[in-house]
Amino acid sequence: MQILMFGWEFPPRMSGGLGTACFGMTKGLAGLGHRITFILPQADQTSAPFLNLVAAYGIPVSSAALEDRGAGVLHRLTVHPISALLTPYLNEDRYRELTLYGRSGFRNSAVVYGHDLIAEVIRYGRAAGAVARRFSFDIIHAHDWMTVPAALLAHRISGKPLVLHIHSLEYDRSGDNVNGEILAIERDGLEQADRVIAVSHRTKRMIVERYQIPPKKVSVIYNAVSRNEAQRIYRTERTGRQKTVLFLGRITFQKGPDYFVEAAARVLKVLPDVTFVMAGAGNMMRQLVERVGELKIGDRFHFTGFLQGEEIERIFSLSDLYVMPSVSEPFGISPLEAMLYDVPVILSRQSGVAEILKHALKVDFWDIRELSAKIIAVLKHPALMGVMAEKAKEELRTIRWDTAAERISELYRETV
Repeated sequence: MQILMFGWEFPPRMSGGLGTACFGMTKGLAGLGHRITFILPQADQTSAPFLNLVAAYGIPVSSAALEDRGAGVLHRLTVHPISALLTPYLNEDRYRELTLYGRSGFRNSAVVYGHDLIAEVIRYGRAAGAVARRFSFDIIHAHDWMTVPAALLAHRISGKPLVLHIHSLEYDRSGDNVNGEILAIERDGLEQADRVIAVSHRTKRMIVERYQIPPKKVSVIYNAVSRNEAQRIYRTERTGRQKTVLFLGRITFQKGPDYFVEAAARVLKVLPDVTFVMAGAGNMMRQLVERVGELKIGDRFHFTGFLQGEEIERIFSLSDLYVMPSVSEPFGISPLEAMLYDVPVILSRQSGVAEILKHALKVDFWDIRELSAKIIAVLKHPALMGVMAEKAKEELRTIRWDTAAERISELYRETV
């Protein structure tokens, strides 16, 4: 089957879990014989160096950049970049900065983008959606709100069915302080799509209850993790040294980093030699740095900034425990990645991945007392850590992108 797919991040450079998900998913689909044309935004060359975009798009997936990831079947996937000033997790304030200034620091009048973030999404949608006239395909598969205008235009032009894949909703990202325009775009996509894929039952309930989408239209297909993502594990020896607890993710409201900081302060009163690491970047960084200072735990708490590639492998291999205290997490691939490195996991009950992990420890994101108590219990009992790591290996055997791809392929056949 020929698939026209719209996304907004893809390896080799990524900002979050969607790029990982799209890589594993498309590899699985290509392995089943499908051919995928993947469309995604890319700023032009004059802007990219200044913007520090994490989007080296337009690289054919069969190139050397991905060959070493065991991507032999990915000659069936072609990536097409469309010029746009869109990057993952871009907000309105940052978008305005990027449209005002070029690499030299002076106003860049040579590039014409949308006057605000929503206008740019719509402008990109017109350009990207128009590719429907250039390619032959059987079905459209789009990921999250930024791709909706493009997918709907391609849907209208071609008359082909549309599958909208929801990895995150505006309610997840912003809580009750939602952006009305983004919400309207999401609703439009959910209503007009022929089928909807949700990454968890938690996300499906939100789609049905908050957007009034018929339940039978929404299928739950869980994300997974690729074994070859851990081929270059550093195998750092963890014994005989101080313990390290890791938070890895965007430092934003949705991911609950403030709860991690508060729990760290409680743990350090009992286990003063533990090191806490917060890996990532986001709009809460300054606030949390100040809070760490107020709590006087700066000598045991480290901020790494944004990590990628081998840096992530390195930090997982150095960690004894991974904590994901997300406030609202549709799925959450990072706990699965931690488990690949034999790292025990504590995660929020408010996450989709909690639905499939039976042997990870779970807490309510807001319960700092329970979170700190479970961190202490794991770190003080090596036998517990060993059991959790062993059980995780068993669970990972069934959490495969091949299985997810087969379910997506079946949904394609039903929809077409």
